[in-house]
Amino acid sequence: MISLKYERKYWKSGINYVAGVDEAGRGPLAGPVVAAAVIFQSDIMIDGIKDSKVLSEKKRERLFDIIYEKAIDVGIGIVDHNVIDKVNILNATFHAMHEAICKLKYAPEHLLIDGPHFPGANIPFTKIVAGDSKCFSIAAASIIAKVTRDRLMKEYDEQFPHYGFVNHKGYGTKAHLEAIKKNGLCEIHRRSFRLL
Repeated sequence: MISLKYERKYWKSGINYVAGVDEAGRGPLAGPVVAAAVIFQSDIMIDGIKDSKVLSEKKRERLFDIIYEKAIDVGIGIVDHNVIDKVNILNATFHAMHEAICKLKYAPEHLLIDGPHFPGANIPFTKIVAGDSKCFSIAAASIIAKVTRDRLMKEYDEQFPHYGFVNHKGYGTKAHLEAIKKNGLCEIHRRSFRLL
């Protein structure tokens, strides 16, 4: 159940800038990993905020605009397939998260991180397993990251029209694997992943 209990804990202690951080795109065979960091003020209320994975594309797109409108600040980090192949997907995800945090105009005083792993920052942080289904700010970040990545994959679909990126966003669907067998790998495929 999504709630503001994590944020309220810090707001009540006088910490104003609490950033939820999440990523999208760890699992796909192609394209970047994208992270987002989102800071809200304490009187925030947006109906429908949930883990991006359980929302329809239409709802994610609508909430994306509302989050940008109502958030104090939003930062986005994008790490491409080349870096993923060089440093591995977990480290690339951390790079994307750090980039998203650094892109914030307001310096966060505490980070709420989705998942059990985070290498740390010069900012206090709390790791929340399945945070995108529990924590309001993390769920909002998951929506920003997911919509941003999906839009990038739609652009890649125009560059590489034989793979169906607009439909599967780079994930290893049957159609995607068949397209790889037929056409070989394109520029944005992650060579470090098992692709077939």
